[in-house]
Amino acid sequence: MKNVGEAPQEELATGERSTRNRVARSILDHGPSTVADLAGRLGLTQAAVRRHLDSLVHENVIEAREQRVYGARTRGRPAKVFALTDCGRDAFDQSYDTLAVDALRWIERTAGGGAAGEAAVSAFARDRLEAQAEAYRTAVDAAPPEERTEALAKALSADGYAATARSAPVGEQLCQHHCPVAHVAEQYPQLCEAETEVFSRLLGTHVQRLATIAHGDGVCTTFIPHSAPQTTTESASTSTAGRNPA
Repeated sequence: MKNVGEAPQEELATGERSTRNRVARSILDHGPSTVADLAGRLGLTQAAVRRHLDSLVHENVIEAREQRVYGARTRGRPAKVFALTDCGRDAFDQSYDTLAVDALRWIERTAGGGAAGEAAVSAFARDRLEAQAEAYRTAVDAAPPEERTEALAKALSADGYAATARSAPVGEQLCQHHCPVAHVAEQYPQLCEAETEVFSRLLGTHVQRLATIAHGDGVCTTFIPHSAPQTTTESASTSTAGRNPA
């Protein structure tokens, strides 16, 4: 006979799985996170978070890595953060990666391969992003200049990119913690490059892509400097998609 108030074993297991999913979801929404970050966001003890992280690492849903530092590195050992693996991302996103890669490969081959094929894929990527950008443009144009990056982040989140905006030295960082086309972009970085160009035009300034999920980083990070707005024809973007930032 079980004690009064004792939950059945299956209920305990369900509760554990639910909390574990919350931990994984928090990493998806906020990017690579420390134990302290997760405990604060989820209202759990750090000991409880570590227990769930151990299970998620064992299941290959997340992995531990050193925290990436942009700019001057401070003294001391970098904090350990936990990021989703490809397997973990797949659990949140049912995609058609194989079909998309096959379609882009067909475009590349039909255009003649080589430089012509790459140009054709780039043209497709730009056209695809321009169609998406209409909704983003409405949101950005309606916001005051100092809130445009935040407006773009909210618009991207509505499309499943789990984006956030945060202050950075001499600018802002736009962080996308999820990318529905990450696996395709591993083979076709033109998708990342087209997205960076669209961000530059929407925000009316030069932007720089610092990291991409497609390249193995925990989050897609775009730097937006504080500078005088440029016209659409003058705006430019720099992307390090497909390679590590210098």
